[in-house]
Amino acid sequence: MKKLKTLLQWLDKHLLTILVIGFIFIIPLYPKLPFKMINYTYIAIRLEDFYMVLISLVYAIQFLRKKVRVPWMMLLMFVAYWAAVFGSYYNGYFVQETIAINHLGFLHSLRRIEYMMIFFIAYTTIRSKKDFYTYLNLILIVLFIVGIYGFGQRFIGWPAVQTMNPEFAKGYILVLDSWARISSTFAGHYDLAAYLVLLTPIVLGCYIATKKKIYFALFVVALGTLILTASRASYLAYFVAVIPFLLWVRKFKLLIIVLVLTAILTPLSKNLTDRITRTFQQTQIFVDPFSGDIIIPRIRRADILPPGNYGTNKIVLPRAASSPSSASSSAVATPAGKIVPTKVIDSGTIAEAKALIRETVVEDAQRTGKILTPEEINALVDSIFKSYVPVTKTLLDISVSTRFQVAWPRALAAFLTNIWLGTGPSSLGEATDGDYFRWIGELGILGTTTFLAILGVIFINVWKATQLMARKIQYIYYGFLFGFAGVFFNAGYIDIFEASKLAYTFWLIVGVFYAAIPYMIRKTPVDKLKI
Repeated sequence: MKKLKTLLQWLDKHLLTILVIGFIFIIPLYPKLPFKMINYTYIAIRLEDFYMVLISLVYAIQFLRKKVRVPWMMLLMFVAYWAAVFGSYYNGYFVQETIAINHLGFLHSLRRIEYMMIFFIAYTTIRSKKDFYTYLNLILIVLFIVGIYGFGQRFIGWPAVQTMNPEFAKGYILVLDSWARISSTFAGHYDLAAYLVLLTPIVLGCYIATKKKIYFALFVVALGTLILTASRASYLAYFVAVIPFLLWVRKFKLLIIVLVLTAILTPLSKNLTDRITRTFQQTQIFVDPFSGDIIIPRIRRADILPPGNYGTNKIVLPRAASSPSSASSSAVATPAGKIVPTKVIDSGTIAEAKALIRETVVEDAQRTGKILTPEEINALVDSIFKSYVPVTKTLLDISVSTRFQVAWPRALAAFLTNIWLGTGPSSLGEATDGDYFRWIGELGILGTTTFLAILGVIFINVWKATQLMARKIQYIYYGFLFGFAGVFFNAGYIDIFEASKLAYTFWLIVGVFYAAIPYMIRKTPVDKLKI
């Protein structure tokens, strides 16, 4: 009986720690296999949701028993943000009626609490410097596993489970083609890449602090995995995080080594280099000088990022272009700043343009009830095509164009609908391709400012506390801060804080580093440090 009592007492003290350790492994490594799909969306209830409910219940019980350490100032800020989120949900569904499906709005609101709860749970389990290093080492072990699995996907054919579209989200086991962007154990390449942006500076900080080559080897694995994701935004965010970090800690030699290594490894992913070079594309398009209609031929291959049509409304054609015969003519000299007709040099471009015209002709015939023979369709296509003028223009790729033309204007329109509360969680669809636009569109000023306040207060408090730490510990904490900044930068282009695996891991790591501050400083007594 005494042994049982001792065991129960030990379990009572360490149960949350055990669950957090399980969380460290389960969240990044367990595939996103659905338990139950949610109607009208491809979001699903998964194992991680049940695990989060379990760990939150244990935390709630310990909270009621006054067995947990709580950062009360941060708790109030988190509660203010959650209240703003649910206020936007209530207003969006019941008042403005901008949330089409009630349970989607509610679940989108609830998951913001779910993702962020681990901050407090991890926080309360840090009771010493040893706890911090235990968690950190486990997080880095998981990073190694994630990286190795990513290489296995690319070079060996290890399977993937993704949620990049509604069909994949049903839990299919995929084998990625050679051109595909790896996702490792994550739901997609973008959240894996953001995860790596957060952790690569931390790994470098550990290497600088300890001089152990194993950490540099881990950095190489993480960098190679990041490159194989072929995520341009995260690749840029990596530079935003790593270069300032190494400059700040004055490790100039290491900076040169890292830059050279990055240059050597980047060609591993032809997909990444192609996507970078195709961000701005010199593209032949076809313009009807009379109606202003534009045809943009796009190569329909999964390994090629096609051009978008952002900016095509600014084309200026010279008078000479008004002749139908100019569709095959050479360039015409025009005043500076005008777009000139050019000779079509690619037969595939012509074929693609005619294919697009054919689709329109067939759709119009079906809509009006006309019956056209194949010969009539061909003749009509040729006739229409002759009225178009070929023009060479530099266009943004379709990914960037979609943001400029659809996702971001839609978010701004939602913000203007109600600047204080937005149009509510889920009202902008599954993605906005940029967290800041998503926040202002769905949550308005109240939700956006409270969330930014949380991030700002955490960053500033950690930065100030880092100045009181020993130099070796500073390297690790500076790595965390610059990784934090890299994620913040990355969120400008991707919905990072809504990607579950990254969001869970982000708030876990933030909670661990924030909670460990009192045990890392050199001079200020723990009870006088206001964190």
